[in-house]
Amino acid sequence: MNSKLRNRARFVLIAIIAVALLIIATLYKTQIIKGQEYADRAEAQYSRPSISIFDRGSIYFQTKDGTDVAAASIARGYFLYLNPKLVTDQTQTSEALSQYVTIDKNLLAKAFRSTGSYVELGHKFEAKVADSVSSLKLAGIGVSAEAWRSYPGGTLAAHTLGIIGENASSTIKGRYGIERSYDSVLTRPSQGSAVNVFADLFNGLDSVFGASNKYGDVVTTLEPTVETYLEKVLADTYAEWHPDSIGGIVMDPQTGEIVALASLPTFDPNNLSRISDVSVLSDPLVEHVYEMGSILKPLTMAVGIDTGAVTRNSTYDDVGCMTLNQKKICNYDGKARGVIPMQEILSQSLNIGAATVALKVGKDNMSKYFSSFGLGTMTGIDLPNEATGIIGNLTKKGQDIDVATASYGQGIAVSPVEMARALAVLANGGYLITPHVVKEIQYVDGSKKVLDWPKQGPVLKPETVDTVGDMLRTVVDTKLANGKLKMEHYTIAAKTGTAEIADHVNGGYYKDRYLHSFFGFFPVKNPKYIIFLYQIYPKGAQYASETLATPFDDLAKFMINYYSVTPDR
Repeated sequence: MNSKLRNRARFVLIAIIAVALLIIATLYKTQIIKGQEYADRAEAQYSRPSISIFDRGSIYFQTKDGTDVAAASIARGYFLYLNPKLVTDQTQTSEALSQYVTIDKNLLAKAFRSTGSYVELGHKFEAKVADSVSSLKLAGIGVSAEAWRSYPGGTLAAHTLGIIGENASSTIKGRYGIERSYDSVLTRPSQGSAVNVFADLFNGLDSVFGASNKYGDVVTTLEPTVETYLEKVLADTYAEWHPDSIGGIVMDPQTGEIVALASLPTFDPNNLSRISDVSVLSDPLVEHVYEMGSILKPLTMAVGIDTGAVTRNSTYDDVGCMTLNQKKICNYDGKARGVIPMQEILSQSLNIGAATVALKVGKDNMSKYFSSFGLGTMTGIDLPNEATGIIGNLTKKGQDIDVATASYGQGIAVSPVEMARALAVLANGGYLITPHVVKEIQYVDGSKKVLDWPKQGPVLKPETVDTVGDMLRTVVDTKLANGKLKMEHYTIAAKTGTAEIADHVNGGYYKDRYLHSFFGFFPVKNPKYIIFLYQIYPKGAQYASETLATPFDDLAKFMINYYSVTPDR
């Protein structure tokens, strides 16, 4: 045999072996890996659309020791259905069913009267119940397999996890949260009610010739114990102050990894039928923008120090009120303090002080720095429908009054996650990080991908960050809640914010409605965590120091103990 014939024979033999191996692999996948799914579909197809049987990747929380905990997964069971045309004895059928399942009598009576041939009687039954009902062999009664999305934590991290839903083409898709952002990873190809082995065979060629695997499970950055504690603190605060809404973020300021993220009101993704207002599905931490108030003053101070317009030891004459462009602005109490140092702007939260710094810095520098902090842009967080902050009053209009009000957080609006990212520059050496809620993809072929998140900067000088951090430490040690938040062995930097809420009906601002905000990081010299809290229109208190100081303190102490943070003083 000449060399050409030998080469052809070898090629044909190799091709035959390759195809044989691919067929074996496909049959293994069909019968072993996917066998249960396909069996379920075959069982259900005659009575119910195949959408009742589907597969989808899981979402996991991850504990501080690296253990994955199911946050969203596929649960399997059975549903019960009725063909009233085949029922011969309604009384006997009802009595027989009552041995194993509880069905509302009115629902069952209505089902018996139906003129159709298919009525669902109940869902999510265990195999033991399904087997018992099947053993009755009742005419017109049947059970069939089904699958559904299960969220074991109930309301835990509901906004972040999101929900799934059926689209117009009867395909299961992610609707909100991680379910939507990572839908292309979590989704699984629809196989219909039957398996086309040859189609599956050719799909398998992708992996043979090196196409990357795109389906898998998602591992979040959320730590379930911290998430649970944050939600408890928010719920307690909500019960005490009755705000329209409340939310919080716990984040690693060095990396942007979000450890906990929650807001109220919330919902249970396992029981969507109980939702009376679908707006509760939207995540206000990401999708809404607000005027945040004095919580921006540390950023204004940072701009002043970084540009050299002021130093920590500078003084100014606090006159209590000033008029700019025919508009009057004042300190929260309208009182003048006279000549005082920069520290008092943060310690007493003085609007006139912040405005004085901002006007000295100038509109162009204020605009440049606030933009460099990420204000007015999306953070890039891996959650859907992110809102963009509105800072046009500063960057475009930029009259003196606009520069002044922006310096203390009025006249510009940002999302809570956008605010937390901006404040994190004061806790990480001046860098702009990307907040994120997913750390890793675990692909179905066994490979993993650790996600990489951008970090920009620095946008502030290291010495500026150190100075402002120490000024905020002084606020906690000497002024905030009269020094009650000071810890003996830990340094904490923090600032409150109280903003008037805009009246979108009559114009201007409400005189009796406020947004309260609070942020802090610790330890000051090497921050491990930054906490951001806010609530909209709490009842019975005007200032954030009254409503959010204690919740922050509870969270900070919990984080220090839970993660055994090393003391720094």
